[in-house]
Amino acid sequence: MNESVFQAPLPERLAAVRAGIADAAAAAGRSADEITTIVVTKFHPASLIEELAGLGVRDVGESRHQEAQAKAAELAHLGLTWHFVGQVQGKKARQVRAYADVIHSLDRESLAAALASEESTVDCFVQVNLTEDPARGGVAPERLEALVGQVLTTPGIRLLGLMAVAPIGAEPRRSFARVRELGDQVRRLAPEARFLSMGMSSDYADAVAEGATHLRIGTAITGNRPAHG
Repeated sequence: MNESVFQAPLPERLAAVRAGIADAAAAAGRSADEITTIVVTKFHPASLIEELAGLGVRDVGESRHQEAQAKAAELAHLGLTWHFVGQVQGKKARQVRAYADVIHSLDRESLAAALASEESTVDCFVQVNLTEDPARGGVAPERLEALVGQVLTTPGIRLLGLMAVAPIGAEPRRSFARVRELGDQVRRLAPEARFLSMGMSSDYADAVAEGATHLRIGTAITGNRPAHG
């Protein structure tokens, strides 16, 4: 994106992205109302989230556990929906589900077991890895159905659908089309799992064209991340 976009005031950046999503939805013959925009606020202060809430943002995404936990506690009075979009360590799973309304990165059987609960339910996306690099996070497509099968029998987890990140250097539209196809496979096992979490600041229009229902957008709205240690 043009660097000048990041210098615009927050309300203008948010409005520009909302307009872009509306345009992409219209081009795909869809309604923007069926698309949830999650503003990813990693490394940004809680004050920015308060400002976003004042502009009508209800869905916020974080990817670092300690930072997310602290922000969710500080801003509990805002009634936001908190999405955890980073990798979840098994030993932190119980802590993450304590504040996260939605977890986008369920990617292995052991994590499903760690997230199990008889007392409450957390919404989850199964993350699919579209690369050959296991360090990128996500289940390999050939192991997807087995993981989905386990998730469906795990108490306390409601499967929403699939999440994926377009690989660096790949054509985003083609990557998102692959996720859509995998989503069709999953719905044969879980008809209610009809949502697709895909698309970020640079490629959300392609994601919308391929059926994304949840967009995870950071810098296009929040601007460049502040310096951090």
